[in-house]
Amino acid sequence: MHVDAATLGAVGVIVVGLATATGAWIGKRGENRVTQSGTVLGGYSTLVDNLQEERDRVQQKLAENESALSAARAELAGEQAGKRALLAQITELTTENARLHARIAELGGTPS
Repeated sequence: MHVDAATLGAVGVIVVGLATATGAWIGKRGENRVTQSGTVLGGYSTLVDNLQEERDRVQQKLAENESALSAARAELAGEQAGKRALLAQITELTTENARLHARIAELGGTPS
């Protein structure tokens, strides 16, 4: 069986065309895979960065809250100490008033 040169050339062009198309298709799949992997890694990196930034903001807010809480506790302790001092003064004055009422009665007066 003899095939003429034109037919042989046409078959060769078809085979080369199919091989080129197959190579391009496989190459594009690989390129897509690399692009997709890069996108996934880029997304992961962005997610990690966002999480670290959120962690840093939360830690800063926690430090601010701890500071405000310490200040509030110190203020409350001062107010409680002041309250105790006022209660002691009230007790002292009440006792003094009772003593003065009794002394006025001893001297024949009527306490007001």
